[in-house]
Amino acid sequence: MNSTPPVLVVGAGPAGLVTALTLLQNGIPVRIIDKDPNPRIGQRGPGIWPRSLELFNFLNVPEVNDLGKRFSAVRSYKSGTLESGTDSLMVPHSEPTPAIPFHTPKLMGQQLLDVILRRHLEKFSCSVEMGTELRSFEQSDEGVTAVLAKNGTLETFNTKWVIGADGAKGIVRKQLGLTFLGETRDDVRMVMGDIRLHGVGLDRAHWHRFGNLKRGASLRPTDEIAEDGWQFIVFDGDIDLTKLAQSEELIFETIASLIPTEITFNKLVWVSEFRANIRMVNKFSEGRGFVVGDAAHVHSPTGGQGLNSGIQDAFNLGWKLALVEKGFADKSLLETYNAERLPVISEMLEMTTTILNQFLKTNDLTARRGPILFMLGINCRFSNIVLDEFAIPGKPINAYGALDEANLEAGDRAPDAPNMLQVGGGESDAKTLFSLYRPWYHTVLVFAPSPADATPVLGALDAYEKSAVRSAVVLPSSASVTSVASSADLVLVDQEGHAYSAYLMEAGQTKVFVIRPDGVVGAIVRGAEGVKKYFSGIFSEV
Repeated sequence: MNSTPPVLVVGAGPAGLVTALTLLQNGIPVRIIDKDPNPRIGQRGPGIWPRSLELFNFLNVPEVNDLGKRFSAVRSYKSGTLESGTDSLMVPHSEPTPAIPFHTPKLMGQQLLDVILRRHLEKFSCSVEMGTELRSFEQSDEGVTAVLAKNGTLETFNTKWVIGADGAKGIVRKQLGLTFLGETRDDVRMVMGDIRLHGVGLDRAHWHRFGNLKRGASLRPTDEIAEDGWQFIVFDGDIDLTKLAQSEELIFETIASLIPTEITFNKLVWVSEFRANIRMVNKFSEGRGFVVGDAAHVHSPTGGQGLNSGIQDAFNLGWKLALVEKGFADKSLLETYNAERLPVISEMLEMTTTILNQFLKTNDLTARRGPILFMLGINCRFSNIVLDEFAIPGKPINAYGALDEANLEAGDRAPDAPNMLQVGGGESDAKTLFSLYRPWYHTVLVFAPSPADATPVLGALDAYEKSAVRSAVVLPSSASVTSVASSADLVLVDQEGHAYSAYLMEAGQTKVFVIRPDGVVGAIVRGAEGVKKYFSGIFSEV
């Protein structure tokens, strides 16, 4: 293998790290750099929504769901008093279902998330090169020539692809000549950060909120900082927030003035001034260069979608770039990264801005977040590489919709199903459909009344690279088989009917669902011809 990594990832926040991990799991070597000499500190945007938890599951990063904390109830206080006003839930409570195992949003600071993801990169002998800055790059039909700077020394690095995960002020987007249109809102400014303090009467079971958006503060307890650690936000339209963010003493004074109890301050850990920037690129790529995360779009903090959408950008791009780099797919596949993400982000920015305006109108910081923010309804039904032989054509694009479990179309997230019983195929401990889905191959699910009904579809799969396509026959619960000889990688009996229910199947039908490496339904087709048609849009000629 070529010893020079074919991909340069610029920026090692969550979006850059997920990009790198997705590529590495696909067998593509990566060089990842970050201009900061030290890893970033700070909680920053800590909300991780269910769709992102699913992606971390596919990437085999269980720590995010395991270590993330549930949203605590928000306790809002009457003005100038510690008398408890109201307790409210910021996110609707929902129980896990067979189709949605990661039902509960979690909170995890970005500092810890970065540490976890860097550890996973190290399993592939890849580590972030800190203190290494991209100065410029040029691209040709064959590749990219980048100029890097480290400790005052310049290095010319030749690679094939460059991915900018270098934030809103990053160089990759600028060098690619992409626009970044939108607005900077001066009506929403805040100072946020991590702090250690003890407040009399402030328990660590609640998220405490005082005042309002004109002048107020919130404290969210988090042991990730320390056992007396809190993430704080200060709103104050009448003071100079830039000056406030530069002075520990002023921050202590301001918090003490906003929270009517005796506070003992220990330490200011991290602080940043924040104003609502709402912008996005005109396109997500140019030639051999791509942008993900904040380099491509920045959001109002209302809704906590920024970090999550950046991770989802990375996951969408990673599998496609891997197939092209391996020579399995034509370069034109990469155009679908922009085509699939642009409508999602455009609708998302509109929605988070609507929530922001609602906050400003009602002055209510605790407004409940709707289930659309869980991101399970995000889809690419409109994409030219998904194929659905059953869907009604011509429906309007609703890329950032709420989940509707009564409908399942190509382009939607693939549901899970537990308690599957293996009765044929190779060695596997797969008990759920989610455990089959991984970022380095397509999974062809053949729902069929008997193994024989799946044979034509399985025969069609012989034409494709074995490492890029896996197959599983899913038999109904009524199938009375204990052991089956089949050319499928797995034969499963849906013993409790969860898969047939989630995929809207009837026991006597034969139907094929092709699940993409990003856990999206790529195709819903009748049989072998539909499978061939779908893969003709993904793979180079076979």
